[in-house]
Amino acid sequence: MKGLQWLFVLAFCLPHQSFSQHIYYSVRGQVTHEGQTPLTGANVILNSGEKTTITDKDGKFVLAEMVAGKYILEVSYLGYEKYTGTLNIVSDTSVVIMLKPQFQTLEEVAVVGEYSGMLKREDPTSIESVNKQYIKNYLSGNLMKTLDRLPGVSAIEIGSGQSKPLIRGLGFNRVVVVENGIKHEGQQWGEEHGLEIDQYAIDRIEIIKSPASLMYGSDAIGGVINLKQIEIPAENTFGGMLDMTGKSNNNLLGISFNAYARKNRAFVSGRYTMIDYADYHIPAGSVDIYSYSIPLFRNRLRNTAGNEQYLHFSIGSIGKHFFNRLFISNMKNKVGFFANAHGLEPRNVDMSLHDKSARDIHYPFQEVNHFKISAKSTINHGINQIEAIFGYQNNFRQEWSQYVAHGYMPAVFPDSLSFPDVLELQFDKDVYSGALKNTISFSDKFSLTTGFNSELQKNCIDGRGFIIPGFRQFTMGVYMYDKFSLSEKIILHAGLRYDFGNIEIKEYYDWFKSPVINDHGDTTHYDYLQRTAGLNRRFTNICWSVGINYNGSVFSLKANIGKSFRMPIAKELAANGVNYHHFSYEVGNPKLSSEVSYQFDLGLEWKLSRIVLGLSPFLGYFPNYIYLNPSYRHDYLYGAGHQIFYYTQSEVLRAGGEIHLHYNVLKQVKAGVVGEYVYSEQLSGEKKGFTLPFSPPANVLLNLNYSPGIGKMFNETYISVDYKLVAAQNKIVPPERKTKGSQIVNISVGSKFEWKEQFVSVNFQVQNLFNSKYFNHTSYYRIINVPEAGRNFIINLSIPFEHQTGKNRK
Repeated sequence: MKGLQWLFVLAFCLPHQSFSQHIYYSVRGQVTHEGQTPLTGANVILNSGEKTTITDKDGKFVLAEMVAGKYILEVSYLGYEKYTGTLNIVSDTSVVIMLKPQFQTLEEVAVVGEYSGMLKREDPTSIESVNKQYIKNYLSGNLMKTLDRLPGVSAIEIGSGQSKPLIRGLGFNRVVVVENGIKHEGQQWGEEHGLEIDQYAIDRIEIIKSPASLMYGSDAIGGVINLKQIEIPAENTFGGMLDMTGKSNNNLLGISFNAYARKNRAFVSGRYTMIDYADYHIPAGSVDIYSYSIPLFRNRLRNTAGNEQYLHFSIGSIGKHFFNRLFISNMKNKVGFFANAHGLEPRNVDMSLHDKSARDIHYPFQEVNHFKISAKSTINHGINQIEAIFGYQNNFRQEWSQYVAHGYMPAVFPDSLSFPDVLELQFDKDVYSGALKNTISFSDKFSLTTGFNSELQKNCIDGRGFIIPGFRQFTMGVYMYDKFSLSEKIILHAGLRYDFGNIEIKEYYDWFKSPVINDHGDTTHYDYLQRTAGLNRRFTNICWSVGINYNGSVFSLKANIGKSFRMPIAKELAANGVNYHHFSYEVGNPKLSSEVSYQFDLGLEWKLSRIVLGLSPFLGYFPNYIYLNPSYRHDYLYGAGHQIFYYTQSEVLRAGGEIHLHYNVLKQVKAGVVGEYVYSEQLSGEKKGFTLPFSPPANVLLNLNYSPGIGKMFNETYISVDYKLVAAQNKIVPPERKTKGSQIVNISVGSKFEWKEQFVSVNFQVQNLFNSKYFNHTSYYRIINVPEAGRNFIINLSIPFEHQTGKNRK
């Protein structure tokens, strides 16, 4: 034991003893742009995060306690090209760095700049990247709605606070959402189950608009939305940010407070976010539901109020050859469902109760608590970079509504059951995940990445309703991916992956008895109906990908072809119940096979001095696409008369893409056009020749951005106008309804001004400027003729504070 104690003492003391023998130097610098004007708040990074700081109001920075040697210095600032250079330190050093303005595209007006450009140059897939400033500039009701301004990205919505991401028309379990390195797992199979993500806590978002099963496994067949908290406090500082948001449409009030500190190589941060909102307005005084006209009090969609709370904590350490970070977060919300469209017959809703207050939440509503912890470690050892990530999540969701007897359910709810009569559904999901990745850089031209990731899910159910059974699911995959620079302009990519998955589904019986009928149509006795039988399925698959990048001075090209897969989820295999949010009775198919996709992606871009033109076409083929097929039948015994939908598979051809054109009209005026189109056709099955349900229509976004220079006090001032034209969607799957086209105008204005040596950010938006009544074809409320939200004024105020400590203090 004493030997071990001495070993720990030596382990901690010897490094400090060795450091004490070094002579330390300092690096003092200034960051400017055209005309030698200082840049305040520029990010200064040494050796990929070993030391970081930001420039002060005079554009100056100090890096202290530097040992003699060679270092890589990076300086970045939004709207300017990133600077990367080598520092050879043998004494105290002074540097002056001048950043060059960067040509900004429509997305990059609020985006990541050089990092985004690097991704596009070196990744063969179609990819976009945005930062926290973009989120503030275009903040909407939820994160996915905020992102649907980007080409190829849209949202399936149900209400003002709930939505799912769609990438090129694919969503739900076909799009993986990753937060801080681990796959976010809630109950994403449900239309009303929004992502449990705090918009204020995200620093960067990377969106892969192509199949990405190679690196992310099953469910990434449609793409990936990668959410990152990457900001690291400057060395020897403490500070934070107060964000305040207000929205007029649903009287939303949001407050998010972040605090951080860093001492030498260790840092810590925390955040608390609280959001409260009322029923939201639509530009209509009534809606038609099941042929009934339902009046709306003051144009509010009753019982769509909600509240959300988020708590985050992070701690980490940075070394010369390692980086460790731990994330802990918890989200809790309570959100109402539109009272006239959930369970009760629309005319039986007590509208006077709901209309007393726009902020009250009555039945029906849902409560969600999502806990997440993840740990990430990165080690640089020689030519190897090793990355390990481990995570745990618990998603606990309850849906509450008044008890209404359907079919053979008893008129009076029995008190002998283990759950109350108002608990409609309950899901309790535990998720354990882990990943290990090693990248070997044999040279500056060739690297090889190998990796392993695995996930275990356990989902338990309760409540009087039934839609999916309890299940246990295990997945694992191994992969290898190499990147070879054939020349300064050409990069080749190739990858291979093997996946294994197993899902065990628990049998389920109704809690009430139903008649058992013989072959002659006579009732023989009453028994508990089995909704789902026990099921154990295994799935395996091999994926591959091959790509190329060509980066010329004016023209760039990227191409990628590959195979992806997705194993069917519990809902697709074993659903047998009412989905009130989809207004359907859904029936699973236990014989479904794994979904496979072959897709070709191409990216072309021409960049001249004042013009950028880009095309991103794609072509995909699914030999066995899984989808929910609407029928003309209705279930009146167990489904409350809802239309029956069956899970099935068919051959599907998909094609489309995005186009963007950006023009620098003047130095401070930029114009842009972004368009997207998705074509889908079923090549087999009973709906052969038809498209897929909820296919997004073609649309075009026209943008004009003016960035005036308003003295030294104001920074990054902008005025942005969006004019979005959405085509009519006439290609539908019967009995789906056609949706008319729409035209929407949005305005965004913002600036930063200096206050007590800090830059306060103010952003103001008007969404749906003319209060237009229009329908979103990918919204589930479209089924019951509920239009999109009316005019919305949004203001966001961000107040930062930061102080330097120790040797960094001036």
